[in-house]
Amino acid sequence: MMSSYSNGSSDSVSESCIKIPTIKFSKLFINGQYVDSISGKTFETIDPRTGDVIARIAEGDKEDIDLAVKAARHAFDNGPWPRMSGTARGRIMMKFADLIDQNIEELAALDTVDAGKLFSFGKAFEIPSAANSLRYYAGAADKIHGEVLKMSRELQGYTLREPIGVVGHIIPWNFPSPMFFMKVSPSLAAGCTMVIKPAEQTPISALFYAHLAKLAGIPDGVLNVITGYGPTAGAAIASHMDIDKVSFTGSTEIGRQVMKAAAASNLKSISLELGGKSPLLIFDDADASKAADLALFGILSNKGEICVASSRVYVQEGIYDEFVKKLVVKVKAWVVGDPFDPKVRQGPQVDKKQFDKILSYIEHGKREGATLLTGGKPLYEKGYYIEPTIFTDVKEDMLIAKDEIFGPVMSLMKFTSVDEAIKRANDTTYGLAAGIVTKDLDVANTVSRSIRAGIIWINCYLAFDEDCPVGGYKMSGFGKDLGLDALYKYLQVKSVVTPIYNSTWL
Repeated sequence: MMSSYSNGSSDSVSESCIKIPTIKFSKLFINGQYVDSISGKTFETIDPRTGDVIARIAEGDKEDIDLAVKAARHAFDNGPWPRMSGTARGRIMMKFADLIDQNIEELAALDTVDAGKLFSFGKAFEIPSAANSLRYYAGAADKIHGEVLKMSRELQGYTLREPIGVVGHIIPWNFPSPMFFMKVSPSLAAGCTMVIKPAEQTPISALFYAHLAKLAGIPDGVLNVITGYGPTAGAAIASHMDIDKVSFTGSTEIGRQVMKAAAASNLKSISLELGGKSPLLIFDDADASKAADLALFGILSNKGEICVASSRVYVQEGIYDEFVKKLVVKVKAWVVGDPFDPKVRQGPQVDKKQFDKILSYIEHGKREGATLLTGGKPLYEKGYYIEPTIFTDVKEDMLIAKDEIFGPVMSLMKFTSVDEAIKRANDTTYGLAAGIVTKDLDVANTVSRSIRAGIIWINCYLAFDEDCPVGGYKMSGFGKDLGLDALYKYLQVKSVVTPIYNSTWL
C-alpha cells in the first residue's frame, strides 16, 4: 500500500509490505526473569497498519509493580550496581549498546508493527540513537563528581553526587525505543535501579530490550519492565512508597495526576515532559521553498505524533502567499502508506483511539471556520492512516490552535512584525519547543531570547543530539532529558562537613 495523500485510495495493505517479526517476549520482566502477571491477565497489542492483533501481552497491575519495586529496591540497597565503579557500569552499558546494534533490523521491525513507525528511519536513526544514548551515558558514568567547598568558617566541606535510588520510568508510545533509552541510559549510569512501564500501545520492544540488558550483564533487579495500563500499573508507580523518583513523558493531564500521586505518597522527586503546541516562525527573508520543507518536516515527522511538532506555523505577510503555494505542492507529493515501504514518508497513527481523536479535531477546525487547505480525510479501508492536513485562516482561540492534536495537522497563520510574532508564539499554556526561520541574526537572537520554551531551533527543526537537553517551560513540564542535565536528575547532592582545628587558613 502506498499513496500520495490526496488520492483517497482504499487499497488494502500489500502482502509484499507485511513483515511481522516473531514476538519473542510477551511476559513481564522482573528480577531478571520473564513471568506472567499475578492476575494472569493479558491485553492485545495492535498493528496500526491493519488493526490486527500482533500478540497478547502480560497485563501488569499494582501487585506486579510491588514485586518489581521489591526487586529494584533489593538491587539498590544490597546489589552490586550502585556500588560498581562508573567504569564497570560503563563497560556493561557499552555491551548493551553493542547488542542493540546487532539486533537493529528486528528492533526496528517491532516498532514498525507496534507503533506504525517508518522501518527505514528506525533502522537508520531511531534504533542506532538508542544504542548511542547508552554509549553517551556510559562515557559519563565514571565522571560523576562532587565539589570541594570553600567554607566561610573553620570547616572542611565537600559534596557527593549519589544515585537517587529506585526510579519509575513511564514511557510514551510515540518513540518507544528512543524514549526508553533517554530515561534508562542516564539512570543506569547514575547507579540507579528501575521499574519501567512502556505505553500499553507499544510494549513489545521494551520487553526485547530487557532481554538484551540481561545478556549484557546488567544484574538482576536493576532493570524491570512491567507492561500494562496507565490507570493501574502507571498509577501504582506514581504512588508507590518505595520508589524514589518518577520520570514521566506524556500528556499534561496525566502529568498532573503523576504529580498529585507523588505528593500524596512519599513526596518522591518527579520530572515531567508533557504536551506541546510549538510555534514555527517564518520571516520575510526566508527562502520559501526551504521554509516549506522545514514546516512539513516539523509537523509530519512521525505522522505528527511528536510532542515538539511545529503544529502552529506563523508566516510573515511578505512571504505568506509564496510560502503557501510551495507548501501545497510539497504536501501533495507527501507519500502516506505502509511504513515498511521505503518510499513512504508517513505511516499510520498509533491506534484507533488516536486516529479518531485527530479526525475529531479536524472536524472541529471546519466547524470553527478555519479553511481546510489540504487533506482532512482518512485513507484506506484498513489501518489508521490520515492525510496530511493544513488549515489556514486559523484564529488563536480555535481548538486546533490551542490543543495538542498529536497528529499530522498544521495550523497556518499570518503575522506582520517581530513583536507580533513573539507575542503570538508565547500565547499558549505550553512551552516545549519553537522554531525560527530567518537570515537575520538580530531577529534570530531577539526571538530566541524572547520565546518561553525549552528548546529553540533556528533554521532547523527536530535537531536533537545526545548532548543537547530537552524539556519544557510552563505546562510542558520540568526536568530535562538528554545531555548531562538528564544524568544529574537521577543523582542527589549530599554535603559532608568536618571541623578544622587550629588552621591558619580558612
